[in-house]
Amino acid sequence: MSAVPAAGKTPPVRPPKGGRRYRMTLAYDGTDFRGWQAQPNQPTVQAALEAALRQLTGETVRIHSCGRTDTGVHARAQVAHFDLKKPWEGWKLHRALNALLPDSVRVVELRRTRSDFHARYDAQGKEYRFTLWNAPVPCPLHRLQAVHVRLPLDLAAMRRAAALLVGTRDFAAFSANPRREIGGTVRTLWRLSVRKQGNAVTISALGDGFLYKMVRSLAGHLIRVGEGAVPAEETAALLASQRRTARVETAPAHGLCLWKIHYGAIPGLPKPPPVC
Repeated sequence: MSAVPAAGKTPPVRPPKGGRRYRMTLAYDGTDFRGWQAQPNQPTVQAALEAALRQLTGETVRIHSCGRTDTGVHARAQVAHFDLKKPWEGWKLHRALNALLPDSVRVVELRRTRSDFHARYDAQGKEYRFTLWNAPVPCPLHRLQAVHVRLPLDLAAMRRAAALLVGTRDFAAFSANPRREIGGTVRTLWRLSVRKQGNAVTISALGDGFLYKMVRSLAGHLIRVGEGAVPAEETAALLASQRRTARVETAPAHGLCLWKIHYGAIPGLPKPPPVC
């Protein structure tokens, strides 16, 4: 099992002499953010965290994440790391940081970590979940975290299509910008499941890495299959074409949540090789 593809990987940078590296797990509601990555004059998760750390420590800190999320995408357990020149006790830093962050962002866990840990390059897998509210009437309580689908969904057809997507494959047809994917468009999708509980339908994707808007494209395709707009059996032909067309739709961002980042062995999968 290979690690999450690391496009443009650079040699790992160690903390400054006398400094410390910290690892944190984040949860946030992405509704009011323009995604993870800091951008000039735009509200982003990275910018909010770096501003809070600067206010707290007086240091200009760069936070390195396991990956980026797009505008409106949420996270339950995104992992990131950063270095400080002046050491802090983890619990004090954790408490003080949450006191400065907006209510839509919380540091779930924060602790010192080894000096060569890298949130992105050490990751072995990523897990996303896409939530649908499948009922004639939308639910106001789920309007910011679930996509409303009015028509009844054929879950059996969605699962047949999902099974055709699992494995090591070229997912160019499910990337919103396949020509600009650094490192190619081949990825390994270990699991793609469709589950229903009440009116909520959850599409779960676990893989070694994902292309630009790939999970939203997988979800958009499975929704169309469930609605009967695309036959499940067409999935194999779409994959084989290695071309992005209008036959694959990108599902809305607010239904997507970065669920978990896996380091080390992933339950149900072979143990990964040591990280060099």
